[in-house]
Amino acid sequence: MGLVAGTVAVTAASARPACIEARKKVEEAEALRFQARQDMRLGDRGRVCDTLDEIGDRYNDARDAFDDCGEGVVAIDLRSELRQLRIAKKINRCD
Repeated sequence: MGLVAGTVAVTAASARPACIEARKKVEEAEALRFQARQDMRLGDRGRVCDTLDEIGDRYNDARDAFDDCGEGVVAIDLRSELRQLRIAKKINRCD
């Protein structure tokens, strides 16, 4: 989970709008991950599933934006984040 944030800070030095938007989407996904963990603690499975869907949307948007700005390596890291997200959805029965 923290792998992407560190990679983003190191590799996405470009100030191109697509890269800036991609970093913003990753940050939004990280904030939503925190929210999902809180909802899990509260036992609100419906809200957890909705939040996990939003996280997936943010990561997909970020992956596309990183591809557009030439930061394909970060896009590959996001694929692993999306895999972990699918596992979390399965564990929380969000299918």
